[in-house]
Amino acid sequence: MIKKAKTTKLTYRSAGVDIDAGDALVENIKPFARRTMREGVLAGIGGFGALFEISRNYREPVLVSSTDGVGTKLKLAFQLKRHDTIGIDLVAMSVNDILTSGAEPLFFLDYYACGNLDVAIATEVVKGIAAGCEMAGCALIGGETAEMPGMYAPGDYDLAGFAVGIVEKSDVVDGLTIEEDDVLLGLASSGAHSNGYSLIRKLIDVKGIDLSAEVDGRALSDLVLEPTRIYVKSILKLMRRANVKGLAHITGGGLIENVPRMLPEALAAHITRKSWRMPPLFTWLMEQGDIAEKEMHRVFNCGIGMVVAVSPEEAATAESELAQAGETVWRIGTVRARRDGGPQTVIA
Repeated sequence: MIKKAKTTKLTYRSAGVDIDAGDALVENIKPFARRTMREGVLAGIGGFGALFEISRNYREPVLVSSTDGVGTKLKLAFQLKRHDTIGIDLVAMSVNDILTSGAEPLFFLDYYACGNLDVAIATEVVKGIAAGCEMAGCALIGGETAEMPGMYAPGDYDLAGFAVGIVEKSDVVDGLTIEEDDVLLGLASSGAHSNGYSLIRKLIDVKGIDLSAEVDGRALSDLVLEPTRIYVKSILKLMRRANVKGLAHITGGGLIENVPRMLPEALAAHITRKSWRMPPLFTWLMEQGDIAEKEMHRVFNCGIGMVVAVSPEEAATAESELAQAGETVWRIGTVRARRDGGPQTVIA
């Protein structure tokens, strides 16, 4: 008589996916998501789909959407084992983008992917996402946690975020009314935000720099993980008091490539470099990496996270309103006619 060989029953957990861990994460994040709830949310985290009702106060509502990630800034979060603010970066990158159309963020969705789910780390990340949503005044109403064994190195994860906002059709900020002599106001960034980190990491690696080293009295680790500033509430407040003609979120491509995105083809932004103070992090990067100033302006925000275009008559009011809202603001330049075939951003 042939004996049957013993077999081990396969389970999803033995394949590397822990359903119980996923359920625990959902329960952990529910209190943080609840704090972000706002008028319009009909159903949020826990269902197959989140429901949001558009206010009837809008006559011609236009929805504005954006999706983004955090890029290789995540690698520094892994290295430093600090996961509490990276979620703020995730929210900021999308809500600041839809803000450039004059849109108020309504809700946010997140995607968290990893090889094996560490509930404690994932909870820290989503706490940060909820904090970012509170700063932006939008609701965290759903998301997806994907556990995919073999897809990511141990301890690594990836993030993507999705924001939806709303603006009255007549209030859309599209840059079409920008004209010569309009004033460009620069709002201070909180650091490198979430762009240029492949270059930052390359510099740190090549130079063998210790992240605990101090730069202008602060640990480099704190400077490189400083979360992206969220400009939503201050800009929306400004729009109730002044005619904002154009908005540019300074992300990848820096000042040189992002400011033209709000300008008509026949116009150019003339920016005065000495009109604002470049934060110590960027000065340090230039010196340590021997990076040319033009390259800095193409890669980093260099201290300016958002650019606002207003008429000369409203510039003083806009500066005052932004300062009262907690922003550091400078007049960084003006709009002029563009020379034939010339650049749309001139920094001198």
